[in-house]
Amino acid sequence: MNHTFSRRALLAAGVAGLASLSLPRGVRASDAQRADAPRFTTADTGWQTAYDKALEVLAGNVQVMPYVTRPVLIEGSVYRGIWQECGPHEALVYRKFRPDVARNSHLTFFELQRADGQLPANNKVVETGFGQIQMVVPIAATAWELARDTGDGELLEVAYRACGAWDGWLMRYRNTRGTGLVEGFCTYDTGHDNSPRWAGMPNQCPNKDARRHHDLPSLPRLCPDLSATIFGARRALAEMARALGRNADADRWAEQAEVIRNLILSKLYVAEDAAFYDLDAEDKFIRVRSDVISRVCGEHVVDQALFDTLWTRQLHNPNAFWGKYPLSSIAMDDPSFVRPIPANSWGGASQGLTALRAPRWMDHYGRAAEFTEMMDRWCEAIQTDLTFRQQMDPETGVFTHGEDHPNYSPTALVMVDYTWRLIGVVEEPGELSWNIRPGHKAARGARLSMPLDGGGSASVAYDGKGADLALSGKPVARVEGGAARLITRKDGTPTFLLGISPQAQRVTLRQAGRAPRHFNLKPNQRLVL
Repeated sequence: MNHTFSRRALLAAGVAGLASLSLPRGVRASDAQRADAPRFTTADTGWQTAYDKALEVLAGNVQVMPYVTRPVLIEGSVYRGIWQECGPHEALVYRKFRPDVARNSHLTFFELQRADGQLPANNKVVETGFGQIQMVVPIAATAWELARDTGDGELLEVAYRACGAWDGWLMRYRNTRGTGLVEGFCTYDTGHDNSPRWAGMPNQCPNKDARRHHDLPSLPRLCPDLSATIFGARRALAEMARALGRNADADRWAEQAEVIRNLILSKLYVAEDAAFYDLDAEDKFIRVRSDVISRVCGEHVVDQALFDTLWTRQLHNPNAFWGKYPLSSIAMDDPSFVRPIPANSWGGASQGLTALRAPRWMDHYGRAAEFTEMMDRWCEAIQTDLTFRQQMDPETGVFTHGEDHPNYSPTALVMVDYTWRLIGVVEEPGELSWNIRPGHKAARGARLSMPLDGGGSASVAYDGKGADLALSGKPVARVEGGAARLITRKDGTPTFLLGISPQAQRVTLRQAGRAPRHFNLKPNQRLVL
């Protein structure tokens, strides 16, 4: 979608209302929310308990880190800090509850950026880390989405400069083989702690200097996921440049994005395995089928045809990544899958971070119905445990205890975000997605209300037969019968109906002044209204 912004309007909207509010540890979630924060209630006590506890975990993880005086959302559990690979994305998901925290969680990295362009890998209680690059979801992409959706011109300007300089740093220091792809020097570069992907490799760069790698024959590696992160970042930089009126720069970033996309596909994809692999310095593939595949999809590197192959052979394969509790971090039929599952293991466990990132690609590739299954399984497992830990067994749904401590932000965010994606409304650029599932356990007597960018609110009210949809109290439509997603413009005008159940559904759409319309919706079917 093309977004054309008035720069004056962006700057005027910049920091209005985003007060830097410090939140003491242990504060109640209800006290941390703005008056117009999203609201969810349900008659299902198990679901309500898990949702409320998730918000309490997140409120407790809003803290102030060294060197930056404004509160950010930390990772929680044993991770007392904010990491570039995940922190900005997590705060973006949380932004409707704490817009100030979302903003701060981006600006932290830009304010701590070094003069040569290097962004910190993290900012922790004990140190600000520059010993690895540790990136997954591009900070450029999340900063762009936040600035775009909140009309924050100041953030847009800062992010554009910082992320452009970061791209330059990576091409200077992480392109030593001259391929144009991003190189991995150590385990922490990709955040894959204890993964067989990095077996025998150092965790961090020597002397905590991310410009250098250890003197090993197989280093550096060409990494599909790190390169995909830069592809996504360059696409975001192109959007930012266009919003700032820098059209020549926008064209340059878009061209550079396509260059790295083509390199990923031509050099790092092995068709016979339907998998993306690292290519080491001796030109050998590291043939471990890992969540690298979903990370590449997360940035939309692959087209629909290639995705369909990856989906069938890997991501949705019940023998590979699609266990009862998707998605495993290593394919379950890969010889390197680590059992028994240890703490903090990207050697097989289904990770909260992977679940939180799934909305960035599942819908894009037309898999909303299957995503329903994944969301239900995760919410089921969370409600069974209620300690909000990092990872679980993909076959049993049992969360790892012991060294994996409770109160992990990504898993709490999964509970909150999935609730809205299952039975609520999600705001997208230019449209609203109303996810209506009258028969879902969370929908029993449920009421949901969410503030909208630019003012107003969207609400959903369920009864025994369906749900009433409204914008700022004005009726939009009523959906009855089976599960469906009604997609509307921001003014409530319906545009599409989408099948979001793994089974075919009979759905009735009612609008004022129109006769009821009845639809038979197949899984993932998209009907124009």
